[in-house]
Amino acid sequence: MWGWLTARSIARGLPLPVADRGGMRVDTGLPNETRRHVFAGPVPGIRELAVSIDVPTIPIKMCCPGEQLLALVPSGWQLQPASYLMIHDGSFDDTPVAPVGYRIEVVVGRPANAVRIWTDDGFLAASGYVVEHGGFCVFDRIAVDGAHRRRGLGRALMAALGATQTSSASRRVLVATEAGRALYLTLDWTVCAPYSTVLMAAGDM
Repeated sequence: MWGWLTARSIARGLPLPVADRGGMRVDTGLPNETRRHVFAGPVPGIRELAVSIDVPTIPIKMCCPGEQLLALVPSGWQLQPASYLMIHDGSFDDTPVAPVGYRIEVVVGRPANAVRIWTDDGFLAASGYVVEHGGFCVFDRIAVDGAHRRRGLGRALMAALGATQTSSASRRVLVATEAGRALYLTLDWTVCAPYSTVLMAAGDM
């Protein structure tokens, strides 16, 4: 499991995950998230970890249904909106085509490649990142502006990101929101597991 988390951290310029309490910890150091704890499944250390946390900036995440994770932590923790760990094992044949009125820009970078879709008049309508590392190809921060949805930009963006992949052996992975999951299912991605998050409620500090 942890290969994709490492690649995702690289894509976001974050410290690499380290082992902690039967899972992994990423010391993000962000204003709204000082660190995050990620677990592949239930382990005894989760409740002890939750008890030790006294700020609402340290999420606990686990590949499981939200209710299962919520049952492992004390009262005062809140379940966050659902997300999903998704994989793609399809063919390596991406052909990005920009819808009429848009153009695709691919920026090859280190560590992450970026794709941006612009309107003909210079508005950023969609963007995303992808990084290939350790046998995984992680798609990240996929976004389509609300005013430009349902125009084929999501499909074009995903194809352009996929076209930067250098090895067909790398397994494609992403974390999807509920809305994103609907799009990715139409592109032959499959749900590997729910990816649930809990946070301590701010009023319970």
